[in-house]
Amino acid sequence: MRIMSRPRALVAAVAACLLLAGCGSGPSQVRAAFLLGDTEVSQDTVQQLIDKAVREQPAAQQLSQQHKLDQLGREIVGQLAQHELLVKAARQEGLVADEATVSGLLGEDPLVTPVSANGVDPSQLARQIAYRARDHREVFTDYGLMQALGRKHFGGLSVTYDYTVVTSDDGGAQPQSMRDKAFAKAERMAASPAAADQVLREDAAAGVQTGSGQQISAVQSPAAASTVLFGVPQGTVVAFQPSQQDTTWLVAVVRQRDSGVPSTAQQSAEPTEDQLVSTGLRLLQPYSEQLRINPRYGVWDPVAMAVAPSAAESTGFVAPVKGSAQS
Repeated sequence: MRIMSRPRALVAAVAACLLLAGCGSGPSQVRAAFLLGDTEVSQDTVQQLIDKAVREQPAAQQLSQQHKLDQLGREIVGQLAQHELLVKAARQEGLVADEATVSGLLGEDPLVTPVSANGVDPSQLARQIAYRARDHREVFTDYGLMQALGRKHFGGLSVTYDYTVVTSDDGGAQPQSMRDKAFAKAERMAASPAAADQVLREDAAAGVQTGSGQQISAVQSPAAASTVLFGVPQGTVVAFQPSQQDTTWLVAVVRQRDSGVPSTAQQSAEPTEDQLVSTGLRLLQPYSEQLRINPRYGVWDPVAMAVAPSAAESTGFVAPVKGSAQS
């Protein structure tokens, strides 16, 4: 039997250490629920919150009985990831949450009351349970910081993009096949700058709704500012459903994105607090490039700014156009 040379043996040992045990002092994907640069949040932290929720929340106990605690774990990981992204953004932007707002929310503390499994939209149940399991001051501080981040950039946030669509009228397509078609179209557009233009020309010639040089600002459409269009750099292709009430998919390439130039467009209405929070959440997207989710929980979905069970269950597509300058 041939004995491995010492250099090769050393390399193999180091590789095994890194892959299996997370040797050394750096963060390890093995023990982590997720990594964000040098920040590690452990699986133990997530499990402790799941256990707390099951002890204290009847709705979590129901999820446990239904063998659906994976939904709660995924939601907790997503919320903790958002928190760490927010910490990073707030530090860079020099933001602090308004203490009066945080104290006021703590004084009322709607999270003290257990969530009712019968009184909440099932799609929101895990989210509400996770809020209650976490430190309530941290939850309310995150809310205040997202609001501050959204308010800081709201007046200067705008994007210019070219787009095409995939609609329900397109051959009577079913939702999943529409998603597949939108992703396929987005992948073609991301192949090169010329490919993106070609797809748009083909669709326009076929009578599909398309547009070039479309510009929209947060001031014009506060609701739109929370979408993935506003979270990516120029030269990026995205595909997503602008509204869950509409089956249409928008496939777009962002040509320009501004976040510091005051808009001259007429403001449609003052943004609500929740719209500012949603805008702030979207502005965390550039900070998520270093985010790595442990596959045990799923994958990071940049369109939803949350954790999806798998890439096949993500809510949209995001990719740079190959060969295109990004900024």
